[in-house]
Amino acid sequence: MFDVGFWEFALIGVIALIIVGPERMPGIARTVGRYVGKAKRFIAKIQDDVSEELDIEQFKEQLSSIDKDANIVEIFDETKDTINDIKNNVNSDKS
Repeated sequence: MFDVGFWEFALIGVIALIIVGPERMPGIARTVGRYVGKAKRFIAKIQDDVSEELDIEQFKEQLSSIDKDANIVEIFDETKDTINDIKNNVNSDKS
Protein backbone atom coordinates (compact mmCIF):
# COMPACT_ATOMS: atom_id res chain seq x y z
CA MET A 1 0.00 0.00 0.00
CA PHE A 2 2.58 2.56 1.14
CA ASP A 3 6.09 2.10 -0.13
CA VAL A 4 7.94 3.37 2.93
CA GLY A 5 11.45 2.09 3.47
CA PHE A 6 14.16 2.52 6.05
CA TRP A 7 15.31 5.95 4.86
CA GLU A 8 11.79 7.35 4.91
CA PHE A 9 11.33 6.16 8.51
CA ALA A 10 14.72 7.57 9.44
CA LEU A 11 13.80 10.96 7.95
CA ILE A 12 10.45 10.97 9.80
CA GLY A 13 12.30 10.07 13.03
CA VAL A 14 14.84 12.86 12.63
CA ILE A 15 12.12 15.42 11.87
CA ALA A 16 10.06 14.23 14.86
CA LEU A 17 13.16 14.40 17.09
CA ILE A 18 13.80 17.98 16.01
CA ILE A 19 10.15 19.01 16.49
CA VAL A 20 9.31 17.34 19.82
CA GLY A 21 12.76 17.11 21.39
CA PRO A 22 14.62 14.18 22.91
CA GLU A 23 12.67 14.27 26.21
CA ARG A 24 9.24 13.59 24.73
CA MET A 25 10.39 11.36 21.84
CA PRO A 26 10.26 7.99 23.73
CA GLY A 27 6.70 8.65 24.93
CA ILE A 28 5.55 9.62 21.45
CA ALA A 29 7.27 6.56 19.96
CA ARG A 30 5.47 4.35 22.49
CA THR A 31 2.12 5.94 21.67
CA VAL A 32 2.69 5.59 17.93
CA GLY A 33 3.72 1.96 18.44
CA ARG A 34 0.56 1.30 20.43
CA TYR A 35 -1.63 2.76 17.67
CA VAL A 36 0.23 0.86 14.97
CA GLY A 37 -0.32 -2.35 16.95
CA LYS A 38 -4.02 -1.60 17.31
CA ALA A 39 -4.29 -0.92 13.58
CA LYS A 40 -2.52 -4.20 12.75
CA ARG A 41 -4.81 -6.17 15.08
CA PHE A 42 -7.85 -4.44 13.58
CA ILE A 43 -6.76 -5.31 10.03
CA ALA A 44 -5.98 -8.90 11.05
CA LYS A 45 -9.45 -9.20 12.64
CA ILE A 46 -11.10 -7.93 9.47
CA GLN A 47 -9.08 -10.39 7.38
CA ASP A 48 -10.10 -13.25 9.70
CA ASP A 49 -13.75 -12.23 9.50
CA VAL A 50 -13.65 -12.09 5.71
CA SER A 51 -11.84 -15.42 5.56
CA GLU A 52 -14.38 -16.98 7.93
CA GLU A 53 -17.24 -15.59 5.86
CA LEU A 54 -15.74 -17.12 2.72
CA ASP A 55 -15.37 -20.44 4.53
CA ILE A 56 -19.03 -20.28 5.54
CA GLU A 57 -20.03 -19.65 1.91
CA GLN A 58 -17.96 -22.65 0.78
CA PHE A 59 -19.55 -24.76 3.52
CA LYS A 60 -23.03 -23.73 2.35
CA GLU A 61 -22.11 -24.69 -1.22
CA GLN A 62 -20.83 -28.06 -0.01
CA LEU A 63 -24.03 -28.65 1.94
CA SER A 64 -26.17 -27.84 -1.07
CA SER A 65 -24.14 -30.24 -3.22
CA ILE A 66 -24.47 -32.91 -0.52
CA ASP A 67 -28.24 -32.36 -0.53
CA LYS A 68 -28.28 -32.89 -4.28
CA ASP A 69 -26.12 -36.01 -3.91
CA ALA A 70 -28.39 -37.24 -1.12
CA ASN A 71 -31.38 -36.96 -3.45
CA ILE A 72 -29.53 -39.05 -6.01
CA VAL A 73 -28.69 -41.65 -3.35
CA GLU A 74 -32.34 -41.74 -2.23
CA ILE A 75 -33.49 -42.26 -5.80
CA PHE A 76 -30.92 -45.02 -6.26
CA ASP A 77 -32.03 -46.72 -3.01
CA GLU A 78 -35.69 -46.50 -4.00
CA THR A 79 -34.88 -47.98 -7.42
CA LYS A 80 -32.99 -50.83 -5.76
CA ASP A 81 -35.90 -51.49 -3.42
CA THR A 82 -38.34 -51.51 -6.35
CA ILE A 83 -36.17 -53.98 -8.28
CA ASN A 84 -35.94 -56.23 -5.20
CA ASP A 85 -39.74 -56.08 -4.77
CA ILE A 86 -40.24 -57.05 -8.40
CA LYS A 87 -37.79 -59.95 -8.05
CA ASN A 88 -39.57 -61.14 -4.92
CA ASN A 89 -42.96 -60.93 -6.65
CA VAL A 90 -41.65 -62.85 -9.65
CA ASN A 91 -40.10 -65.52 -7.42
CA SER A 92 -43.28 -65.85 -5.35
CA ASP A 93 -45.37 -66.21 -8.56
CA LYS A 94 -43.10 -69.04 -9.74
CA SER A 95 -43.67 -70.94 -6.52
